[in-house]
Amino acid sequence: MRFLSALMPRETRFFDLFDRHGALIVEGSQAVVELVQHYADTTRRAALIQRIGDIERSADKITHETISVLHSTFITPFDRNDIHRLISNMDDVLDLMQDAAESMHLFDIQTLPPASLQMAKLLHECCQRVHAGVGLLRSMDNAPKALALTEEIDGFESDADKVSRDGISRLFREEQDVRQLIKHKNVYEYLENAIDKCQDVANVIESVVVENA
Repeated sequence: MRFLSALMPRETRFFDLFDRHGALIVEGSQAVVELVQHYADTTRRAALIQRIGDIERSADKITHETISVLHSTFITPFDRNDIHRLISNMDDVLDLMQDAAESMHLFDIQTLPPASLQMAKLLHECCQRVHAGVGLLRSMDNAPKALALTEEIDGFESDADKVSRDGISRLFREEQDVRQLIKHKNVYEYLENAIDKCQDVANVIESVVVENA
């Protein structure tokens, strides 16, 4: 049965969908970096928050398309559960970026905490590797490169944990306004959560490679 399954054609549209979604993740993370860099410009801030929301909605459509293809496909390129986990975690990355951006508006945050740009740049680095990593899943000949990318994401995630911890610690030491402290703490946590979700994507990539290489 396994021999016959190996001879049957497999649906390859998944890889195109992963690539399109990954490109949007990178685009979203770049917009987050620009948002943090130009936060004082209220007009540009509003436009970037809107842009991040638009990117997230475009990614949602790809997620739904992927799930639809999954339900209608008999032979998948790798385990169905891994495909579902991969696209769901990728979608969560952009959801959390949108949450981070919208919280800045909803909480009426006028200034951002000092390490937010560093966190945004670490997020962008992770997202670039997520995009590259899912692209490498087209062929298990790419297994070593894919695993190397997951290790890089793990390193960036560890760096982000430290930056976030240090930033929050500094807030509790130096910020006298409790409301401002809470707002700034939330900014760190939203960005850290998005980076953590990139780590979840990396874990799925690693699982797929280990099981199929």
